[in-house]
Amino acid sequence: MTERRTALVTGASAGLGAALARAYAKNGWDLILTARREDRLAEIASALAVEFDITAAIIPEDLSDPAAPLRLVREIEGRGLVVDALINNAGYSLTQGFLELSPADHAAMIQVMLSAPIELSRRLAPAMTERGFGRIMNVASLAGLMPATGGDTLYGPIKSFLIKASNGLHLELKDRGVHVSALCPGYTLTEFHDANGSRAQVSGAYPGWMWMDADRVAEIGYHGLEDNRPVVVPGAANKALAFLAKHLPDGMALKMVGGHAKRLDRL
Repeated sequence: MTERRTALVTGASAGLGAALARAYAKNGWDLILTARREDRLAEIASALAVEFDITAAIIPEDLSDPAAPLRLVREIEGRGLVVDALINNAGYSLTQGFLELSPADHAAMIQVMLSAPIELSRRLAPAMTERGFGRIMNVASLAGLMPATGGDTLYGPIKSFLIKASNGLHLELKDRGVHVSALCPGYTLTEFHDANGSRAQVSGAYPGWMWMDADRVAEIGYHGLEDNRPVVVPGAANKALAFLAKHLPDGMALKMVGGHAKRLDRL
């Protein structure tokens, strides 16, 4: 890369977000990292800056606040920083069940994982098109390519929306110098399943070969976006599952994911 670029990574304090920050730093990008945990952001930013000789700014924000995306963009502009790549990674799942969660829980999940990525893309993409260079990665999931499961009812549909929105934006911006991809990982070794309390279930339900290392997923996502692939599914097993979900009759695909849910419940 002849010109130094800057990537904004949301949800960068742990898991795949931290791995994506590392992938961009490794490839010579400066960073803007955002998440709720300022101490973790500072630790990651400092380590990456030293290891890869880049600059890494941190801006703590809670994207469950509807005012956060605009506040984040204004803080970036106020510091005189330019976002060349937007990595919409922040997210989580809620496995307690649709009826067991409050409307506020549902609203916060939709805000973090759907509304915030769309708003950040809309606020940052115009400057990218003006410069004739930009990157937008929406971290979706293999779940977005499959029928939704019970229990974590909104997660898959939200990710499906992100994939479709990414596809449309990819087509709209591909001739204007802006690459757009939806990254769709399957089971990845991160803190994600610890955060939603399902670590024991998913670890017992699926063998080690179905799991991917977060750094490997992040590297595949980075290169997929550079290649301007609209959908990036890391790993042969995940590609096979995505193929099955796409080509099986709807009833059979629904039974497949229903069996997955029952297998988790038995553990």
